[in-house]
Amino acid sequence: MLTAITGINWGDEGKGRMVDLLSEDYDIVVRYQGGNNAGHTVVNKKGKFILNLLPSGILRDNVVNILGTGMVIDIKHLCEEMDRLIAGGIKITPENLKISDRAIICMPYHVSQDILEEDRLGDKKFGSTRRGIAPVYADKYFKKGIRAGELLEIGDLKQRVADIVEWKNLTINGGYGAKEISSDEMY
Repeated sequence: MLTAITGINWGDEGKGRMVDLLSEDYDIVVRYQGGNNAGHTVVNKKGKFILNLLPSGILRDNVVNILGTGMVIDIKHLCEEMDRLIAGGIKITPENLKISDRAIICMPYHVSQDILEEDRLGDKKFGSTRRGIAPVYADKYFKKGIRAGELLEIGDLKQRVADIVEWKNLTINGGYGAKEISSDEMY
C-alpha cells in the first residue's frame, strides 16, 4: 500500500503527526522535498521530538527513512538534529536512514546569500527563515548545487566548490558588497 501525505497550507497542518501515526504500519517513509526551514513537533510515547529535516518515521524502530532527491540538506543542522534524537533514545543507523545521492547540500554561502537578500529587501522582505533554502534551490536549477553524492568524491569536490564560490562571490561581493567568501571556509 502507498499513502502520500501532502499539504497545501505551508505548514501547521499536522503532516508530521499524521506520518508518525501512520508510519507504524509502513516499511518506508520518504521525505521528497524541502529543507530545514520546515518543522514539525511529534509527541508520542517516546517523548516530544522536534524535526526539521528528518521524516517522522525516524521515530519508529522498524521504518526505513529516506531523504529524497528534492531535499536540500544543511549538513550541520542534520547532524545536530540526529544528535538530539539519539540523545532522546531514537536509533539512527545507515539501515534506517538513507539520503539520496542527488539531494542538494545547503552550503554556508546559501545562508549568507539568503540573509543578505532579506536585509536588502527591508520592508519588502518576503519572510525568509534565513536558512538558505531559496538560494540553494536556485542553485539546484542553475546546475550549481552540490549533490550529496559528490561529498564522496573529495578530490573533485574541492575544485567544484572553488568554482561555485568564485561564481557566488559575483553576487555576494559584487552585488551586495559583502565580504567575499573563501572555498577554504567550506571544509
